[in-house]
Amino acid sequence: MSQIPEISSNTSQYEDLCSKVIQQGKWVENKRTKIRCLTLINADLEYNVGANQFPLVTTRKCYYKAAIAELLGYLRGYDNAADFRAIGCKTWDANANENEAWLSNPARKGKDDMGRVYGVQGRSWIKPNGDSIDQLQKIVTNLSNDIDDRGEILTFYNPGEFDLGCLRPCMHTHTFSLLDGTLHLTSYMRSCDVPLGLTFNMPQCFVLLALMAQITGHKPGKVFHKIVNAHIYENQLELMQNVQLKRPAFDMPSLSINPDIKSLKDIETWVSTDDFKVQDYQCHEPIAYPFAV
Repeated sequence: MSQIPEISSNTSQYEDLCSKVIQQGKWVENKRTKIRCLTLINADLEYNVGANQFPLVTTRKCYYKAAIAELLGYLRGYDNAADFRAIGCKTWDANANENEAWLSNPARKGKDDMGRVYGVQGRSWIKPNGDSIDQLQKIVTNLSNDIDDRGEILTFYNPGEFDLGCLRPCMHTHTFSLLDGTLHLTSYMRSCDVPLGLTFNMPQCFVLLALMAQITGHKPGKVFHKIVNAHIYENQLELMQNVQLKRPAFDMPSLSINPDIKSLKDIETWVSTDDFKVQDYQCHEPIAYPFAV
């Protein structure tokens, strides 16, 4: 495996992780995608929401509105790629409509159906008796009343229903912690496509904490983002090594959120990507990384 050529000395924690995956990662054959990937086990990232340091990657252009749209879809419990498209996110088109295993799954309801994935579990986790649990509403209610029961956990990871969805969740669990009036978030990822997925996940974690702090009346603190399996696919490696990692990183931008967003119902009903504005985002040209379905 070749070493990274001419790495820029001006990097963020994102580029540092990319370099670490390339330098220390091991080749793994991925059975689902049939594409090899360089894999690193255990990575930790941190985002300072209180200081409004919005973690957008600057060594290539990142489309933060699509990432926020996806998060809004999760918080609303969407289960259809068409609903995601309607609010500005196309990331579920392929998994809903091109995943061979899902296309042949009898649980699939038809075009654009995603099944019981992500937000469906967060808003409607089915109990053995058939009733459902709205995990997110419980967290919002507790935090709004200054309650942290050390179980303010939003999880999308339901092994009993993996066969009812098009994809197991990658970013699978979010734990909120309230400490002295400041709200923190710890987010767990089992699997991370570093060139593509992570550039969505970083701003999503930031926005999730910022929104939850805003609607529950608390100061935002930090996000602690824990990644178990960080990987770069073989067909992404050349672009990462020879293009992105040669570029110097710019300073992080900041994010403003519409202060009229005051409740979970607001998020469910009228909030759009227009309610989020990024300031001072300086970045390099886009890079079209291949996506592994």
